[in-house]
Amino acid sequence: ISYGSADPIFNNRLEFPSFYRTIPNELSEIDAIMSLIRHFGWKWVGLIISDDFTGHRANERLQNLMNKDGGCLAFLIRLKNWSEIKSSKVHFTVIYRDIEQTIYKTTASVIILFFNLQYMASLNLFFAHNKMPKKIWIVSSWIVKELRYSQMQVTFNGTLALSFQQGEIPGFKQFFYSLNPYTYQRDTLFSEIWEMLFSCRFSDLVPGKTAKSPLPKCTGNETFDDTVLESYGTFNYRIAYGVYTAVYTMAHTLHELYGTMTRSPKSAESLHMYFKQWQFVQYQCSEPCKPGFRKAKVEGAPSCCYTCVLCADGEMSNITDAQSCTKCSKYEKSNSGRTSCIPRDINYLSYDDHLGSTLSSISVTFSITCAVILGIFIKYRETPIVRANNRYLSCLLLISLMLCFLCTLLFIGRPTQICCLLRQVTFGIVFTISVSSVLAKTLTVIIAFNATKPGSKLKKYVGTQLAIVLVIVCCLGEIIISIVWLASNPPFPEDDTLSDADTIILLCNEGSGCFFFCIIGYIGTLALLSFIAAFLAKDFPDRFNEAKNITFSMLGFCSVWGAFVPAYLSSKGSRMVAVEIFAILSSSAGLLGCIFIPKCYIIFLRPELNTKANRII
Repeated sequence: ISYGSADPIFNNRLEFPSFYRTIPNELSEIDAIMSLIRHFGWKWVGLIISDDFTGHRANERLQNLMNKDGGCLAFLIRLKNWSEIKSSKVHFTVIYRDIEQTIYKTTASVIILFFNLQYMASLNLFFAHNKMPKKIWIVSSWIVKELRYSQMQVTFNGTLALSFQQGEIPGFKQFFYSLNPYTYQRDTLFSEIWEMLFSCRFSDLVPGKTAKSPLPKCTGNETFDDTVLESYGTFNYRIAYGVYTAVYTMAHTLHELYGTMTRSPKSAESLHMYFKQWQFVQYQCSEPCKPGFRKAKVEGAPSCCYTCVLCADGEMSNITDAQSCTKCSKYEKSNSGRTSCIPRDINYLSYDDHLGSTLSSISVTFSITCAVILGIFIKYRETPIVRANNRYLSCLLLISLMLCFLCTLLFIGRPTQICCLLRQVTFGIVFTISVSSVLAKTLTVIIAFNATKPGSKLKKYVGTQLAIVLVIVCCLGEIIISIVWLASNPPFPEDDTLSDADTIILLCNEGSGCFFFCIIGYIGTLALLSFIAAFLAKDFPDRFNEAKNITFSMLGFCSVWGAFVPAYLSSKGSRMVAVEIFAILSSSAGLLGCIFIPKCYIIFLRPELNTKANRII
């Protein structure tokens, strides 16, 4: 287990199956330097390397990578080891002068230093005696810790340096504060470190040691002040942390192996298997993507570098490092964590909903009211107020209004094929009967009034026959539209999975919106004609004249259906159905209230008005 060997030869698992390390190999450092160059878009850089395998590998790999990106080297300097320079016939100042001139002459603003640790003496000597121009320096991980001279610290100020992962060693801080030289009297190295830290000298603590300078005597009771502690930062270390990781990895592996041992002996392969369970520092470009996320390539980054993107709504991933998210079916949605697909909610106007139960109750109540009023009119059919304005049309209107209220029940509940076919057609026909009956009643008043004038030709139209013919003709028009609609493009049940990502809307597709609005338009036209006719007849002198009441009822009717169109088009799901039901109930209730409630009032509360003497014709 190595904490310092970066040679890429140990990547070969066939030749070195049992070799592990707690630092990245040199190729990883080279790739990281190339990532920096690529990130900043540098295409023209200089390279200074050690004249050995480490430097040559770095040179070859960097040039290959830069050529792919369209970059190239401004210069290449191979710095020899100090031992080779000393043995050379050429004086080292001459060698260094040539290197210095190359650096000064180059137009490259970025210079890369990649060295083996054994070449640091040569590197230190060169930069300590030569003042360098301002450049952007990129150095490998070993170099920063070995900058020994003040001139080098000036030159490399602001350098981009790679570094190993650091970490806190548990218990080391407490150990550090408990250090005492008396505990390590036989350790010469420890006493020297103590003297360096506190600028003092031992004279008698270590046998044979004598003071070499007038520094104060070390007592062994010195304590670390803030100045000393600054050099230790937050007790996070890099090289030492690698050593700590290696030792504890082996310790945990042996402990794991020992805890599972049986009577049969364990082989070296068994130790290797347990050892692999303990991973070292993660040297990945990106953290693994958790379930619910997918990999997304980072533009300009290596293939191993990616970012994790949350799966879109309606997609999921249940594995780590998913390349893509899986789309849920149209009947499912993704959960909040995007890790699985769950059934989507179902939306339609149900009898179990508060809105659905309320509307159905109102519908039944009004239909019962119509039936009661119809019974009243049948009972009092011979009275003047019932006989006025055609009692047969009044009964027909009450029956059609009762059916109008009841047809809203076809709109409530889970849409089926038969309900989708019948509900709009049924609504259109029974509403047409209602409005055409109102129109016929209004025309009956106009014809009856004008027939009393001398020489009028309208006398032959007085009676119930014209009114019935008018209702039949108007209904035939609505029936023809409905038949053509059902034959060409009939309504059908549909699952709307696109309007809402979390909900499936069950609805009736009208097949043809054109035919649907033709029905609404046809009924609206009849209502408008009824309103005009009633408005013209509102001042006729008859105490039982319904024209005023019809005028108000048609005004309310037209207002409701005029507001219906934009409200219907802006709604969706169960709300869209509720809008149409509300329009049917409110317009039908307006007709019922304006036309028949006043008659019931006179029948029960003002019977003295329900006489022939009160009619003025």
